[in-house]
Amino acid sequence: MNSSNLLVALVDDDESVRRALGRLLRASGHDVEVFTDGGDVLESMKTRKPDCVVLDVHMPRVGGLDVQEALRTRGVHVPIIFMMAYDDNDLRERALAGGAAAYLRKPLTERTLLAAAER
Repeated sequence: MNSSNLLVALVDDDESVRRALGRLLRASGHDVEVFTDGGDVLESMKTRKPDCVVLDVHMPRVGGLDVQEALRTRGVHVPIIFMMAYDDNDLRERALAGGAAAYLRKPLTERTLLAAAER
């Protein structure tokens, strides 16, 4: 698949993060759907499957690990790139054991995020 037509679902409760990462991904040629909550992306994925999900671990209503589990339960296989403000070994292990494609620490560098999304 050509990286210029990847559909990326970006999920973070922080507006500034959504804006910055959405702008970066779009500038790199990706289509981006932005969500403020894990529940919103799960609802959207009932009708449209992204090529990749960039997902914050900690969100108020439905967190990243909950999204990962819900997708696994539904049998939906999509690469998930987790992002977190601080490294937590237990959460990282759970995310990776659940099949996460990557686990990145904020602030994300442009190179790191794009490389993970295109993988």
